[in-house]
Amino acid sequence: MIGLRTGIDLIEVARVRKSLENPRFLERVYGPRERLLLNCPEPRRSQRAAANFAAKEAFSKVLGTGLLGFELNQVEILRGSRGEPYLSLSGSAAELAAGLELSVSLTHTSEYAQAVVVSLPCTSAEG
Repeated sequence: MIGLRTGIDLIEVARVRKSLENPRFLERVYGPRERLLLNCPEPRRSQRAAANFAAKEAFSKVLGTGLLGFELNQVEILRGSRGEPYLSLSGSAAELAAGLELSVSLTHTSEYAQAVVVSLPCTSAEG
């Protein structure tokens, strides 16, 4: 059984801002509910998109797979009622993370966005 694992990623906001100009990038990288979160004005849009992208990379590091075995848009980083980020997984991303409890933390400046994902084996009977 895998114990505590941590993944971290840092990305330049400007790099993501440029990529957002391509609609195919949006569909390939961000899930449908996540794309709704990106319907906000700049610079918040690029900063949020960059933080979410970093979280997807950090998630892949927790799994130890890199970006193989799942589609990026299967890993959605959403916000709870108080604005707290959480991971919502579907498809093969959910299968790869089965049995793990995941936590995500995001931060950004005008230039950089960073995310940390931590996983522990599930302790509940639900798995």
